[in-house]
Amino acid sequence: MRQLAAVILSLILGSAGLWAKNGTQEASQTARQALMEMFFSKESGTFLKHLPAATRATLEKSGALASLQQYSVLAGQLQTQGKSFQTFEAGPVMLATEDPKTGQKFEIVVDNDSLRSDQDDIELSFHTYKDNQAQRTPFMPRVVFSMKMESRLWTLNEIAITINLPLADPDFLKGISDRMKASAAVASPQIHGQGMGQGPGQIPTSTLGSDASALAAVRRILTAETTYAATYPAVGYTCTLSDLDGFGASESNEHQAMLISSGLASGKHQGFNFSLSGCAGTPAASFRLTAAPVGDSYGRRAFCADQSGAIRSSADGSAATCLSSGTPVK
Repeated sequence: MRQLAAVILSLILGSAGLWAKNGTQEASQTARQALMEMFFSKESGTFLKHLPAATRATLEKSGALASLQQYSVLAGQLQTQGKSFQTFEAGPVMLATEDPKTGQKFEIVVDNDSLRSDQDDIELSFHTYKDNQAQRTPFMPRVVFSMKMESRLWTLNEIAITINLPLADPDFLKGISDRMKASAAVASPQIHGQGMGQGPGQIPTSTLGSDASALAAVRRILTAETTYAATYPAVGYTCTLSDLDGFGASESNEHQAMLISSGLASGKHQGFNFSLSGCAGTPAASFRLTAAPVGDSYGRRAFCADQSGAIRSSADGSAATCLSSGTPVK
C-alpha cells in the first residue's frame, strides 16, 4: 500500500455548511473541505488556520507553532507522490488509493455523519483490499472528527479514536493461539537442544515462527505506523516499537498508541527480530522496518518495508541485504 502515510492523513472528511459574513448560508466550504484544506493544501499555514483559536494560542506560547506551520506543506508533498489517488466530496467512500503493482487498495469510508447546527461529527472506518479481496485487520481503528464553527470558519475541535478488540475474530484468535504455542515451546525442557541436534545458544526450529507469520506481523506494524502518523501528526512516524504498544495505558497516547500487541512491540516475536529506524524530521515523514530471523536462519527469509507500504524480502535472512537489494513480496 504505497503512500498510506498520505492516505491516512486525509481522514478528514465530513459535510456541513458554512455561514457567510452576511449571515446567509452558502456552500463555499463544507466541514470536509475545511479538513482537506487543513491537511492537504500546499500553502503554509492552512493546518493552523483550522485549529481552534485557544489551541493556536497555546501552541504559540509553547514555541511549537513554527514546526506545525510546515505541516500542511509536507502533507501536500506527500499527496503529490501518490498514485491512483482519489478523494470524493460525496458518497460513502471519501478516499481511495490503489497500487496497481501490488494489487493493494485502501479506502476511507464515512459510517456516520451527524450535523448539528454549528458542529459536524464524522465517523470514519478504514478498509484494505488485496486483489479486490477485503483483508481482515482486527486492530483497524474507527475515528470521529468533530468539526465546529468558530468565527465563521470550520475548525477541528476534537478527534476520538476507538480500537475494537474482536474476541471472536478468527485472525485475532489465531494470533493468540500462535503466541501461546510459542510460549509453551519456550517453557519446554526440550528447547535447550537436547536430542535435537542444536548447538549451544541456538534456537530450536520448533520455537521459530514461519515466514508467513513474520510477513503478517510486518503488515500489522505497517498499518499501525500509518494510523499512528495520522493520529499524532505533529510526531509523524515513530521508530520506537513500544510507542505502538497495545496495552498498559488507560487511554491511547503517543507513547502507547494501543495499535499492536505487547509481544510484537517488544521487538522479538515468533523467532524474528523486528526493528524500526530511519525516522527523520519533525514530523517524521519516513521510516524503515526490518524483520530478521534469529538463531539458525538457513532457508528463512528476512523482510523489510518503509512508509510506502511495499514489502521486500531477502533469501539469506539478512535485514541489511533486504534493505539494499530485497525482492518485492507479491
